Amino acid sequence: MKLCGIELKSNNVILVVLDDNKYCDLKIKKLILEDDEKQGDIRQFCNDFLLFLEQNQIDKVVIKKRAKKGNFAGGAVTFKLEGLIQLNPMCEVELISPQAISSFEKKNMIDFPNELKKYQEQAYLTALCSN
Repeated sequence: MKLCGIELKSNNVILVVLDDNKYCDLKIKKLILEDDEKQGDIRQFCNDFLLFLEQNQIDKVVIKKRAKKGNFAGGAVTFKLEGLIQLNPMCEVELISPQAISSFEKKNMIDFPNELKKYQEQAYLTALCSN
């Protein structure tokens, strides 16, 4: 099963793909929504995301949840990105809480692959946690 772990930050979708729990070092490591107020940019993001899912034969997407209110609340654009990702017709999408990810990390010795970029670590943990 191919999983895509995602962390949403600002207008970035940080991507990590695992194939049977093995990290796949892909060329595309993040997608960006340039301007969330322009319909053309939103369509471009959606097309880029669907192409990524198709080209990499993703079976399931898991997204690290963001708080809806409070000090660590996600920005409006991240919620828009989440909605666009959830609407994809190609695969199931699951949300995982930061608490579940943190608990998983504490209970397991995580060896991050050498090829993994520092900014991808949370997306990697999100994908691992969903298994």
